[in-house]
Amino acid sequence: MRSSVPGTSASEVEVTNVGSFGLWILLQEKEYFLPYEQYPWFKEARIADVLKVTLAHEDHLHWPALDVDLCVESLDHPEDFPLIYRDRPAASKRRAK
Repeated sequence: MRSSVPGTSASEVEVTNVGSFGLWILLQEKEYFLPYEQYPWFKEARIADVLKVTLAHEDHLHWPALDVDLCVESLDHPEDFPLIYRDRPAASKRRAK
């Protein structure tokens, strides 16, 4: 797909910045900040994998390489979607039990 204006994105969703505290996503002309505290899946991910986001449906973001899916409504209304993240124990810790 080609942009009608040089320098603009033809994509409906784009990661526009990755920083020390989180990442910014531009989705249909609206920008969102996803802090690593709330979205820890992105913190240790490779930049190339974070940048490969698709809009699977009107309301569904998908990062195939990270196996991460987010509902757009959860970005618009995070209070309605409390995230609880628990770190999985390492395989060595599970075997020790």
